[in-house]
Amino acid sequence: MYEVPETLKGRHLTRIADWSADEVALVLDLADELKRAQQIRESHRLLLDRTLVMIFDKPSMRTRVSFGAGIVQLGGLTVQLDRDEIMLGERETVRDAAAVLSRYADGIMIRTSSQATVDELADYAAVPVINGLTDEEHPCQALADVLTIRERFGGLDGVRVAYVGDGNNVCTSLMLASAKLGASLAVATPPGYEPPDAAVAAAGANVTNDPREAAAGANVLYTDVWTSMGHEAERKQRLRDFDGYGIRDELVALAAPDAIVMHDLPAHYGEEITEEILHGPQSAVWDQAENRLHAQKAVMALVMR
Repeated sequence: MYEVPETLKGRHLTRIADWSADEVALVLDLADELKRAQQIRESHRLLLDRTLVMIFDKPSMRTRVSFGAGIVQLGGLTVQLDRDEIMLGERETVRDAAAVLSRYADGIMIRTSSQATVDELADYAAVPVINGLTDEEHPCQALADVLTIRERFGGLDGVRVAYVGDGNNVCTSLMLASAKLGASLAVATPPGYEPPDAAVAAAGANVTNDPREAAAGANVLYTDVWTSMGHEAERKQRLRDFDGYGIRDELVALAAPDAIVMHDLPAHYGEEITEEILHGPQSAVWDQAENRLHAQKAVMALVMR
């Protein structure tokens, strides 16, 4: 157990597109092992005395706790830097920060708005950089998502995933990760909120403005908040634009009988989903949230060896 290959040692995870299907599957396989070990309280200190620096330009609960708890469970330590403490790119250049942090730590996780900042940090860091979220991508969430779908259906080959809502960073990473493992994707957004063309093409996704079309026969119904961090000023307009795109009983009834419902949280009840569905029998949301821990532990164990 815990024979961790070194094929991903030293690799960055800045975008899910940069990792192959085999590499994503490797993460999921190790995540399965680490999840079982955690459940039976079996020690799995694969990163003994390793240090992870966590940089937070954006607020977080799941990312902060799952990475923090995860590195400790792997036998390592964490140092947390919030925006006011580091002011990355303002108080100090990204290049200089990367050079310093690489001397102190064995890995860096960053949660920020700018994908360019994450890419620059990875360019100059001598240790692995893990994208904890940007406005363009959320690769760690996508890994937890496909881990959850694989647990429920035994794999993703032939699974139909329907995403309803904003074609945002979560949608982009979900499309790319799911497609790598053989799922088919349908995305329903209001006009003007479609995911990037390049991601749609890479995933071979079907994009529509009709949520009923996307949901019909789906094995997975996935949604996210309509107003993400950084878009609060657009909230009133977005509520109007997204009217009719929430996951309601009528939409769930169009999906496959064994369909699961997913949401990366936090949820705004009565907007993109109802509380009854999120806590209902078809919800996989809590397994999905837990799987952030296991998927990220697998990533850290593979790249921070």
